[in-house]
Amino acid sequence: MPPAKPAPTGPRAASRPTLRDVARTLGVSVATVSNAYNRPDQLSEDLRGRILAAARDLGYQGPDPLARSLRRGRTGVLGVVYDAPLEYAFADPAAALFLGSVTRAVQDRDLNVLLLAAPHDPQADATLAVRNASVDGFIVYCAAEDSPLLRAVLSRALPTVLVDQDPQPGSAHVGIDDAGGAQEAAAHLLDLGHRQLGALCLELAGDRHPGPVSAAREAQIAYRTTAQRIRGYRAAAAAHPDAALHLMEAGQNTPADGEALTLDLLRAHPEVTGVVCMSDVLAQGALRAAATLGLRVPGDLSVIGYDDLPSSGALNLTTVWQPTPDKGAAVGAALLALLDGQEAAPVTLPTRLVVRGTTAPPRGPRVPAT
Repeated sequence: MPPAKPAPTGPRAASRPTLRDVARTLGVSVATVSNAYNRPDQLSEDLRGRILAAARDLGYQGPDPLARSLRRGRTGVLGVVYDAPLEYAFADPAAALFLGSVTRAVQDRDLNVLLLAAPHDPQADATLAVRNASVDGFIVYCAAEDSPLLRAVLSRALPTVLVDQDPQPGSAHVGIDDAGGAQEAAAHLLDLGHRQLGALCLELAGDRHPGPVSAAREAQIAYRTTAQRIRGYRAAAAAHPDAALHLMEAGQNTPADGEALTLDLLRAHPEVTGVVCMSDVLAQGALRAAATLGLRVPGDLSVIGYDDLPSSGALNLTTVWQPTPDKGAAVGAALLALLDGQEAAPVTLPTRLVVRGTTAPPRGPRVPAT
């Protein structure tokens, strides 16, 4: 007779405890234990407490989330696709406000948000994270119209909300009146008597070419927000035949980019007396550049931003207000409607000019910047 095998030891010596083991220990049904985790409102606090305590004693960690999502056909996760490197989402105040309002809109449904950003390496497969993401739906925030990320999202055929982009079949759309806000900003400077305007633009396309915008570069615009705001600036300038508009493209939406662009702009075009910026962040950089050159704002240079961030009031910055929290709430509501099998009507939110202390009539020719 062969010798008996030694008893197994280590982590595999005993099988993992299950929900059924907890039910057997307490003498309750499996459904009752399941309710303690999935439908706690169906149990008294005392009974749920005893179930969770027994589970801890047995080493039961709760229902397997993957198995639960397979049973339900839902993951409880929404993918937010951001067509920029991950840290940009946290460095851009407007993006942070938007993401916060989205999460508040969906948290009552016990939904979580997964941020899917573009990779740093331009040679990397930008679509891999989107194609592999276990999510119930997507929110696409400011992607280029030709973005591989956008194409990957649409190919998944999941409930999708596009933000600040051209509508696509089968997707909901939420945006703002980008062109109207930009036109109002440029018109304000023109009404004050400015005729030589600079415009600090967000990225025109994903390949990033910071600096002066040529006609050929402008023809390559792939971001709807940038295209609409340029359209608004040009519409305002068209009403004044003697007006000139000098476009500068930022590599990133940072104060450093705004400062560098403004320095380059004023050195190339010292006749410029007013600058419209496609973000308050770029406008902060424009204010820094004016200080570096010894220019008074608004005496020597008028500056207008876009967004009306919480910090812009303290800077006394004239800017275009957009309802960022309302936009995030509208996006959340639209995606929840799609998840419930309902239609989500397109939403375009208003913008308006907020006049503060960084704009005034030009005081005449100034000393060229050096």
